Amino acid sequence: MTNILLIIICILIGVLLRRIKDFPENAPRTLNAYLIYVVLPAISLLHISRVELSLAILLPILVAWIIFPLTWLLFGTIGKKFNWKRNTIGCLIICGGLSNTGFVGYPIIEAIYGAEGLKIAVLVDQPGSFIVVSSLAIIVASIYGSEKMRKRDISKKVLFFPPFLFFLVAASLNVMQVEISGSFESILESFAATLTPIALIAVGMQLQINIKDIRDHYLWYGLGYKLLLAPLVIFLLYGLLLDKSGDQGLIYKVSVLEAGMAPMITSSIIASNYNLRPKMASLLVGLGIPLSFFTLAIWYYLVEYL
Repeated sequence: MTNILLIIICILIGVLLRRIKDFPENAPRTLNAYLIYVVLPAISLLHISRVELSLAILLPILVAWIIFPLTWLLFGTIGKKFNWKRNTIGCLIICGGLSNTGFVGYPIIEAIYGAEGLKIAVLVDQPGSFIVVSSLAIIVASIYGSEKMRKRDISKKVLFFPPFLFFLVAASLNVMQVEISGSFESILESFAATLTPIALIAVGMQLQINIKDIRDHYLWYGLGYKLLLAPLVIFLLYGLLLDKSGDQGLIYKVSVLEAGMAPMITSSIIASNYNLRPKMASLLVGLGIPLSFFTLAIWYYLVEYL
């Protein structure tokens, strides 16, 4: 309940700050830059360095790696066929292909399935969604963004994207079994703790809902895909691959629910930074989070009783 209240309060603070005349117009971009260059690297160092490596972690990790390429294929193909604007296609791929598996996903999964479910949720989020948003999402943003880029320049964007760079550092620490602790751990935790309030405030500052925006059919294509079609893929695929009882059953349930979370806040930040329909990107998160509470109830019923 606390996390849900925090989501609502932070988005409302962002909306109210936008109404202050003296508040800087470029504040959302400044906040987004802080998140990308400071907070996301801190989260990567904290969590990726601690992931326990084993074959059992592959299926939860693969959730994001399955959904994002499918999203790219779907919206890329449809968008090209019907001559959608490139920034619309890019926004739908990035925001529709990534779930809020962390901040929204963690408390929901823990509330339903306890500590064991939370362990699986971390696997879906950190080596899965977090790496995809730090790599494939940057490639998509570079391809569909307003600035034309060569393949070499796109590769540089990915390799030097701070969260991805620090993921490589964290992965190396994991392999070498170097543990982050003491004062350095506390400092990283302090930075990481600012992710949710600042990210959601930035979303709120960019959130301007009017009838014209809500009638935008592209918005509903994105939300419909993210909340219904994406989790359906995991529901069907993992339902065939896994036994629906015991440990495999828990992996199946958590994977489906995590796939059905609202669009990831970080995906909205990247879309905004690359000028890929920033307003729609904010709406996909701002509307997606409350709507996901209803659709998740449906997915919970399906994974528990079918």
